[in-house]
Amino acid sequence: MYSKNLIPILNVGAEVNQFSPHGLDSLDPLPNKDEFVSSAPTLNEPRTSAYTIYVDLPDTDEEMLLVHGYLGHRIKVNKDIAMYLRANEDKRPPRPLYGEWKDLEYRDMKVEKPESEIITSLRKKGFLTLRTQEQEHSFFKQYATNKANTMIKQAPYYLIMPTYSCNLRCPYCFQDHMRTDPNYSHLLKKMTPETVDLVFDNLPVLEARHNFVADEKHVRTFKFFGGEPLLKENRDIIEYTMNRARAEGKAKFLAISNGTDLQHYKDLLGPEGISEIQITFDGTPKEHDKRRIYPDGTGSFELISQNIQLALDLGVKIIGRINVDKNNLTDLPELADVISEKGWGKYSNFGVYLAVIVAHNEQTSDTECFGTRELNHAFIKLKEQYPKLDMFQFDGDAMKKKARRVFETNKENSPQLPQFCGAHNKMYVIDAFADIYACYEKTGDEKIRIGYFDQKSGLNIHKKNECDWRSRTVASNPICSQCRYAFYCGGGCAINAEVRTGKMHANFCDSYGKRFRESVAEAYLESKQA
Repeated sequence: MYSKNLIPILNVGAEVNQFSPHGLDSLDPLPNKDEFVSSAPTLNEPRTSAYTIYVDLPDTDEEMLLVHGYLGHRIKVNKDIAMYLRANEDKRPPRPLYGEWKDLEYRDMKVEKPESEIITSLRKKGFLTLRTQEQEHSFFKQYATNKANTMIKQAPYYLIMPTYSCNLRCPYCFQDHMRTDPNYSHLLKKMTPETVDLVFDNLPVLEARHNFVADEKHVRTFKFFGGEPLLKENRDIIEYTMNRARAEGKAKFLAISNGTDLQHYKDLLGPEGISEIQITFDGTPKEHDKRRIYPDGTGSFELISQNIQLALDLGVKIIGRINVDKNNLTDLPELADVISEKGWGKYSNFGVYLAVIVAHNEQTSDTECFGTRELNHAFIKLKEQYPKLDMFQFDGDAMKKKARRVFETNKENSPQLPQFCGAHNKMYVIDAFADIYACYEKTGDEKIRIGYFDQKSGLNIHKKNECDWRSRTVASNPICSQCRYAFYCGGGCAINAEVRTGKMHANFCDSYGKRFRESVAEAYLESKQA
């Protein structure tokens, strides 16, 4: 059970603005059930659930697919039933903080009530409810909070940042200021063995806050991040960290690396060592060498490609990431040829995906960046001309995978995303100074750290900063808590929300509703053909 003296999400007082030793407290940033309005049903006649998702089907104008936004139920109905449900909605969902929803308006239409057995079926599936709008809203918030509490109680995982230093100067990097502004030069030190020992000595204390105690079967996950974690000069501290992790129990090691110095880690790579590495290459060799450059302006593609080959041969899973904007999208066919010529696609441990670039600094123009849905459509159109581009995974594939779950009758169909990512529940980012952060895109500033390790006091937690991160759920945001896609979307990235709105506790929709409906419709056709 959680301690009673912990942080309620809506009642963070000034007294929690200080760091305090936190060895005996559990992590509890979420509201308890007493803070919610009663969700007991009181209506005599059912109303349409505000979390009903309507999906137009591409092969018929007479039927629609209904998906329940948090129960996960789905049912195909004729348009008359769908129109009845829409006409029976008593409140439209609020508009996002940016963008808009353009749903058709059915509420003023006179639609005949379906037969009683259909009404019963719709109630069993949750599409009709005897809860008022306020009661259903409260029920959703309780449901989402319970799910988030379950996730918080799970084993933490760790991003280890051995340094903020990097040997490349990529123009779009969100950490660019750390290497180019002398005011941040103090951050470029390397983690020491003493810091590693301090961290590992206190991991059990940190894990106990999640009501979790590691046993001999548990495998801790450590992902190396930077800066560039796998620099040649970091070789000794990476090995020391891995050895110390193994001394504490079973461990799995991953990395996000630029891949330029992997040749110095050959004996640490492989299924029993660093088993998975994400490496970025931005288009063709020519285009890549304009973007992922050394301080003197020289390119890095050839060395990276050699090290990708090295890692693949050692059995490392390589996840290639291609940052795509409006300037390099059309280079993808040529890049596909390069990948094919190198033979990487023949390795089962190789994959590559496309990612949008977010304008984090003045060197990157927002007008040159794609939105996720915009990139999806542009890439699909390009792939129609070049089928070989099928080797690249993109957001549409991930969305379709999520949408396919709607049709997997032998599995739990309920969506399970009350929070967008691990920054809001069980991820800890630990840097070379033993400072602890929630998100790897928000590091290097003591003012925003959620805690730190100290030789004398051990683990120290800044309760307000931690609460700001760990309390962000689809229930805590008034927009998300009334959104029918919330449990599939998770509220979107907090960092992107902050970039767009200035507030981390805002929603970042990124056309999610349209992307989800499109993917469900495509997944429906697949299931029908199967």
